[in-house]
Amino acid sequence: MGGSLNLTREVLDRARASRDARFDGKFFIAVTSTKIYCRPVCPARTSKDCNVRYYATAAEASEAGFRPCLRCRPEAAPGSPAWIGTSAVVKRALRLIQEGALDNRSVDDLASRLGIGGRHLTRLFAQHVGASPAALGHTRRLHFAKRLLDDTRLSITDIALASGFGSVRRFNGAFLACYRRSPSKLRKFQPANGESDGAHIVLRLAYRPPYEWPHLHAFLSKRAIRGVEVVENQGYVRAIRTAGGHAVIRVQPVPGADSLELRIRGAQPTDLLPILTAARRVFDLAADPARIADALGGDALLRPLIQLRPGLRIPGVWEPFECCVRAIVGRQSSVAAARTLLGRLVQCLGQPIQAAESGI
Repeated sequence: MGGSLNLTREVLDRARASRDARFDGKFFIAVTSTKIYCRPVCPARTSKDCNVRYYATAAEASEAGFRPCLRCRPEAAPGSPAWIGTSAVVKRALRLIQEGALDNRSVDDLASRLGIGGRHLTRLFAQHVGASPAALGHTRRLHFAKRLLDDTRLSITDIALASGFGSVRRFNGAFLACYRRSPSKLRKFQPANGESDGAHIVLRLAYRPPYEWPHLHAFLSKRAIRGVEVVENQGYVRAIRTAGGHAVIRVQPVPGADSLELRIRGAQPTDLLPILTAARRVFDLAADPARIADALGGDALLRPLIQLRPGLRIPGVWEPFECCVRAIVGRQSSVAAARTLLGRLVQCLGQPIQAAESGI
């Protein structure tokens, strides 16, 4: 595993011993004596070197027979570009899986989108990732379910639907196999956060620091579409289309933590995972500032700019249609003129919704 990240066992051991946050989400630590895998920043007592195994992804650790740690919560780790150093096909497949390509479709369907066969895709994943595509999709859904158990008061049935399981029975069986506890027992062990209820969900999206939020906030403020988006002093609010209708989200930084707070109102349980995935993409939370600085810092022109404003992110888009309209309108207009025209389009053609937030 160390080779896939260009890291030696010695470097991995030092990162584990120092609990270096820069490696959070880049690899996972499994302990043979407890059969548990953790993040590098886990506060648990350091295990003996002879009992430690390293894995590039949570799915790989799970496939090897380890279960997630309940203290450091691997499901809450910053999104990791686990495809670094792998083939272009695996890169694209991993991105599609993170965007939900296997939530309602098969591995063969995913392989068809990539122009190869399902068996060949599975072989490529075994070679480059150490886990099958199905295992990665399964782990993604289980980790999201664990987050909902910890951070919301949604019912077990709603969590099963939200995380892509067809029935509560399938969800309970998969969860018990992974965590060695049923969802209901785990919720009793770790009571849910009181901030979330069935209609209002609050989740935290972790990232690797630094994060230049003021720059991203200013970017969104200049381009906010009247009627769709509102940019407040520190937060960003907008309406988004979902499979079940619409939802209103609010995103803002969490003081003293390397994470953004995502508040979702009006979404159906099955909408939550796509919304979370889209938010991570829009706010570029999978970026690795240290790696970017290392790659660009060798340029004499870029080096001082990187030092001046570390942690810059590339804003994404919520949906392809909106991106196309913005591109067409923006090509012929200034930022201010495009914003005005887009606001008129929304006023004339948009669908009114019931929302408490002013301006949406």
